[in-house]
This record gives sequence, structure tokens and C-alpha cells, in this order.
Amino acid sequence: MPSPSQPTTGGTGVYLDHAATSPVCPEAADAVLHGMSITGNPSSRHDAGDEAKEALDTSRTQMAALLDCTADDVVFTGGGSEADALAICGTVLAAADRRPVHVITTAIEHSAVLESCAMARELGAEITILVPDSRGWIDPQDVRRALRPHTVLVSVMHANNETGVLQPIADIAHIAHEAGALMHTDAVQTAGKISLAGIGADLVSVSAHKFYGPKGVGALKVAPGVRLSPLIRGGSQERGLRAGTENVPGVLGMAAAATAALKHLDDPAYQEHRHALRTHLLKGLEEAGDIAVNGEGAPTLPETLNVSFTAVRGDTLVDVLAVHGICVSAGSACHAGSDEPSHVLTAMGIGAERARSAVRFSPGRTTTLEAVRLAAARTVDVVGKLRALGPADAPQPIHA
Repeated sequence: MPSPSQPTTGGTGVYLDHAATSPVCPEAADAVLHGMSITGNPSSRHDAGDEAKEALDTSRTQMAALLDCTADDVVFTGGGSEADALAICGTVLAAADRRPVHVITTAIEHSAVLESCAMARELGAEITILVPDSRGWIDPQDVRRALRPHTVLVSVMHANNETGVLQPIADIAHIAHEAGALMHTDAVQTAGKISLAGIGADLVSVSAHKFYGPKGVGALKVAPGVRLSPLIRGGSQERGLRAGTENVPGVLGMAAAATAALKHLDDPAYQEHRHALRTHLLKGLEEAGDIAVNGEGAPTLPETLNVSFTAVRGDTLVDVLAVHGICVSAGSACHAGSDEPSHVLTAMGIGAERARSAVRFSPGRTTTLEAVRLAAARTVDVVGKLRALGPADAPQPIHA
């Protein structure tokens, strides 16, 4: 049986799709197993219930360290998408006495945010969607210009899930707060990879399976004084913001993964390794010729590299690489199988042909330099063969 820290790709495969999900680390796997041995309901008033509640309290403190907040500010959810929905729709519902209500977001958000904003519109909110520059970066001054007297929330992701481009959340949060609005950021791609300290957001969404925890569990930081209306109603769990008996094994696994991730953030050798992986991967892919890095010129997570290959369909390249044991993605895992070009790349002003030729490579903590070199070499070989099979009227170089 493979180690919990190593993704299963079959044979001698290379897993470079950590932006979609990461393997469960040993610390999280052990914590989940321990959580499954805890019998009681955290809301029950007996010894078994107390044991479960104490386990949740400890996990809440561990998650607070990741989220840069107090334990009382942590609300456990069923994942990042639910955390986004609670932040956005919960804010709009809580502001019912302030109609009209206005929310600002961006065109490059994960679908969890965009769909939550669509739901907020159904609840009566006015929505402004900002467009990034050609690098995929949001100008804080665009946020300032979009503010209205009745703006209650600004929601901008910390790092894009397709390009890895980092957004100036602290600057945007300052602008939002000056106008009396709350700041939400989807930090699903950054939690456990870079520090969340000092970003200034009132609401921060994270998902365990992106930082080597179990799937199906997440958290939302809710700063003191923030008013939210619950979307899931029933019991009074999670300060009345999320009804339902808590997922004790999942929460314990997430908290253990968070603690392990924080140790890596403080490890200079690991930080050097992150950047070395990207450098070697990109250098290898450049051997294919006629490529373009989407998001180039903007600050990015080193773990996410989005590359377009002239005259090659991204989904075809992904499928062929999978046969060779190389696991990559043509974009967000939530839209796998769609023939539509990425909404993120389209919002950046990238044409449909180049957008459809994009592939996302996302190495992780367990990825070696040997693995990225192997993946790059196989990609170059496959790209060459696909181009040789392509039509005579193949498109011009995408970066021309």
C-alpha cells in the first residue's frame, strides 16, 4: 500500500495536479483514524460528548494558527465551496436591513465564488464583476472605483487556481474597509503554501484537501463583529452559523494537516525547493518551443504553472500524458470535460485558441526535481508528436 504522503498514479507515474487535490499526509491520516475512534457527539452532555468537543476545540486552535485568527473565529464547513457560499450569501442575507446591497468580485474567481455571487443576485444583491489585466492581476484601484455607498462585501481570491497569480489582498482589504465593506478572500490555493498572516480579510475560506488533508471538510475565518446568516439551519453548532453534527474525523485530519503545513512554511530548505521545482519544470517545457506562460509577469505561487502550447489542444495533451503516467490538468478540476475555453484565461484577454491549448502543472511537497524533469521531457516529446499529427493550417504561434 502506498504511503499516504505519496499520490497514487500507477506504475512510475508523476502527479503534478496538486492544485486540484493533494495526497493526504501521514499526520492527517493518523488524525482521521483517531477521530473515527471518538464515539460521542460534540453537542452531547456526557463524557463521550466531552471527548469529541475537546477534540474539536483543539482542532479549532490548530486551524486558527493557519488562518491567523483566534479559535473563536473558526467555523468548520463541508469544504471550500461551502465556506465561500457562507461568506458571500451569508453576508448578503445578514444585510437584509440595508437594501440595496452591493457585492464586488472578479471574473477570475473559482466557480464556487462566481456561483455564490449568482445566488446572491437572486437574493437581491447587485453584483459588480471586475476584469483583470492581461497578467490576471486585479488592480486595487479598480476595486476603489467600483465601490458604492451600499457595497457590503468585496470578494477577491488570494491566488488563482488556474494560473497561480497572487492578488494584492491586503491593499484591497484596506480599500474595502475604508468604504465600510467587508473583505472576503478564497484562500483555498494559498492555505498551507504561503502565510495568511496580515492579509486583512474579514472572511477567509480554506479547504483541507488542498493542503494535504482529507476531502469534504473546510473552514471559514469569520472575524469578530462580522454578521452572517447561516445557510444550513437546524442546530446551534458552529456558533449557529453551520447546523449539523460536526465531521470530527475530517476536522481532526484538517487540523493535523494545517499544523504540518505550518512547519513547512518555516523551513527555508522547503521554500527553496518550491521555487527550484518551478524553475526546472519551466526550463524543461521550454524545449517544446512555441509556448506561452499564462500569468507571466505577475506574482505567482511557484506551485502553479499554466502553459499554452501552440497548435496542441490542452485536453488532448492531458489525456495523452495520462497514458504516460503524467497527471496534469487542462484547468480547474471543477470544469473537466468542458469544451469551453477557461473563463479565467478568457477574462485575461487570451484568445480561445491559446486558452484551449493551456495545461496546468502543479507540483507539490512530495514532488522531486527528477519527477519534474521526467514530466517535462515526456511533455516535450508528446507535444512534438501531436504537432506532427496536426492539420496543415495549424494556428500561428500563440505568443506572436
